[in-house]
Amino acid sequence: MLDDAAIFDLSPVSLWLEDYSRLRALFETWRQAGVRDLRGYLAEDMGRVKVCSAHIDLVKVNRRTLEMFEARDFAELSSNLDKVFRDDMLAVHAEELVHLWSGAKSFSSHTCNYTLNGRRLDVQLHGAIMPGYEESWGRVLVSLEDVTESQQMRRQLALSEAYARGLFEHSPVSLWVEDFSGVKRLLDTVRHQGILDFRVFTDVHPEFVSQCMSEIRVLDVNRQTLHLFAAPDKQTLMRRLGDVFRDEVLPHFREQLIDLWDGKLFQQREVVNFALDGTTLHLMLQFSVLPGHERTWSQVQVALIDISARKKAEAYLEYLGKHDVLTRLYNRSFYVDEMNRLERKGPLPVTILIVDLDDLKVVNDQLGHAAGDDLLRRLGEVLTSLVEKPNHAARIGGDEFAVLLPGMDSEAGKLVVEQLFKLVEMNNQFYSQSLLKISVGMATSKLGERLETTVKRADLRMYNNKRGGKASPLD
Repeated sequence: MLDDAAIFDLSPVSLWLEDYSRLRALFETWRQAGVRDLRGYLAEDMGRVKVCSAHIDLVKVNRRTLEMFEARDFAELSSNLDKVFRDDMLAVHAEELVHLWSGAKSFSSHTCNYTLNGRRLDVQLHGAIMPGYEESWGRVLVSLEDVTESQQMRRQLALSEAYARGLFEHSPVSLWVEDFSGVKRLLDTVRHQGILDFRVFTDVHPEFVSQCMSEIRVLDVNRQTLHLFAAPDKQTLMRRLGDVFRDEVLPHFREQLIDLWDGKLFQQREVVNFALDGTTLHLMLQFSVLPGHERTWSQVQVALIDISARKKAEAYLEYLGKHDVLTRLYNRSFYVDEMNRLERKGPLPVTILIVDLDDLKVVNDQLGHAAGDDLLRRLGEVLTSLVEKPNHAARIGGDEFAVLLPGMDSEAGKLVVEQLFKLVEMNNQFYSQSLLKISVGMATSKLGERLETTVKRADLRMYNNKRGGKASPLD
């Protein structure tokens, strides 16, 4: 049978048998000198911790200790304790000393030691005054468990988490982590009720889309999200999510739900949200259920890229494709397309006004093209004030304009012409130095007549009025 000495020596844990009696005597000396707060006393001068360590005598260690600290024998280890206990372990050792000073019979700590070759060891330390030595502290058993590997893994994990958190927080893209588990439960409930065509279901029950949206829980957002949505902090954004996801976003969210119904856990689409200051945000949304959460949708990531500038550019290009830049009226391309549409779909009849800006060439020759452009802009303002949808005004030539009045007969057209001349007169009151003069021809489509023929009749009447100087647009 193994005796106690053999068990001590063969223990798989590093064991140190130490004599703290000189340390206890030092404590008594300090008490007699008036020291009451040992923690404060040591903090004043950390050199006192080293003094305490010097009053601890090493009695023996086991084999595992020699292996762990890379020592050949007890003599080498005991003569090089200053290499083992140093640097960042002093503060931890000070707390151990405070425990003993306060009357505790044992102490524990997580600290670091060093092998004789300088390799750092993270250790879990446990110490206890052995039975029978409570008064003298003559025998204290200390065990050290090498936790270096687990600590390194913990530190590496912490670094990885910090790295991932940094990527999230400092991403130039707006990132949201959301909980869609409530949405999944609603979809599963509807599916169990026998619904097969989810698109038709949401046509009949649009309130279900709003119900699903109310089940979304936002777990976290990054800094770019706060910047993009003009939010001062996360708390404000979370509190005002109703201002971000208004009713206007429901059609986009419905399409997202339909994709989820069809099992598409990764999605990409253009959506509209709103910043807290009311700004409309056109965004490219990328939605993905995070790995490991496919069954519950409890964690999904949403990435939002601001494409508002691109959408504005596209809208402006579309505007340029249909509008005259100078007058801001529709251009000839739009006019031709609208004529073809009215030809096919109506409503009929269509009354058409052809308007010519008189004396534009004279003004250009005598006063310059800037003055001529000013007249064109003024006529554009007049015609813009004259019409509203479904009526349209377009510049179809250098000084020629057309007004399309779908569903309007000739009597209603005459009233529009009268209003046109009143607006011209009103405009001239503001620009009395350069009068705006126009010639107008009007025609209303007849049953079975091509609109191209109607335009020719209106154009002919305009020229007749221009040559005759008459104000009436009709023959």
